[in-house]
Amino acid sequence: MTDDLKWSEVILVKITVTLYLLLLLLGLTITALLEAQQQWLAGSPELQLGVRCAMAGGFGGLTYCLRAVYLNASVRKSWDAAWVPWYFIRPFVSMIVGAVSYVFLKAGLFVLQSEHQPTASPIGFLALAFIAGLNVDRFITKLEDLAQATWGIRPSRTAEASEQQDQPR
Repeated sequence: MTDDLKWSEVILVKITVTLYLLLLLLGLTITALLEAQQQWLAGSPELQLGVRCAMAGGFGGLTYCLRAVYLNASVRKSWDAAWVPWYFIRPFVSMIVGAVSYVFLKAGLFVLQSEHQPTASPIGFLALAFIAGLNVDRFITKLEDLAQATWGIRPSRTAEASEQQDQPR
């Protein structure tokens, strides 16, 4: 528990963060189900898969955030209010990274299979997007490694400094 918050305030923050994450999960689930049922983007299959990858990344990020809440608030008893912005922002970063994973797969910069199949299932795209959203830091590290190997672009100083710090408390 933090020194700057009273016990009751900490409980209220934990509940607020948890409700926020659960509401995002509900909204994302409803959106995914409606999109699957209504096929809003059926006229543009590539855009449809990109949006689905963004949603899969969001599911991965929400899974990670909800796990962090129960681990830090209940198991480790190491809740730190300084991480509250992280809980609010991380699901959206995960959605962005899920969409980016789709772009890199479509560009051929990431490969899911050893041989190219023109009728490959979108399940591999969605699985990678979920994993990218679940573990944003490692995915970004892989992107930076790819950028350095392919184009000679070095990782940012911010990335190097924060590599070990994305663990909410």
